[in-house]
Amino acid sequence: MGEQVKRLALVLAVILLAVISAGVNGASAASKVKPSPSPKWPPVGFTVKGEIYAKVPTVKELVGIASNSKVITAQLAQKVDGVLICKKYSCGAITVASKNGCSWWEVRSRVIGPKSLEDKTITTFGTIRTTTTGTAKKVYKTILLISSEDIERGNKISNINVICHHAPATETLKTNVYTPTQS
Repeated sequence: MGEQVKRLALVLAVILLAVISAGVNGASAASKVKPSPSPKWPPVGFTVKGEIYAKVPTVKELVGIASNSKVITAQLAQKVDGVLICKKYSCGAITVASKNGCSWWEVRSRVIGPKSLEDKTITTFGTIRTTTTGTAKKVYKTILLISSEDIERGNKISNINVICHHAPATETLKTNVYTPTQS
């Protein structure tokens, strides 16, 4: 049987990772952030479609996840022009899991926000396509969604679509590609 791709179209609450990264940076050694406990199965508070579970993490959850993940911490610590990436650009995050496991994950999302500081009409600025390595069954993975769209207007990541691929990847994984919408 060919590749089975499970799709989960999520229109979840949008999240600005700028707030999240501010929370991560604001956590001092004195605050003693404790690592998150091992998650239970089935996940509570997740949106479910078929075998896929997905949730936009809260700031508090992402701080806990980052405290347990060198990868997430490193991604949040990236700087562009001397500024933390998610304080400069619009970012988001999604936590995913699968009942059966995935060879690799693909996440597609949109960056939306007001046209300008003066014109509050909501428009789509571009799309993000993120790929990452797979997970075993019932294993959680948090995936950061990073655009190249300035955060100043209050842009948000929305229309998050999660795909759990079961066949081996035929492309490079651990990618995050932002494509601006043609004006």
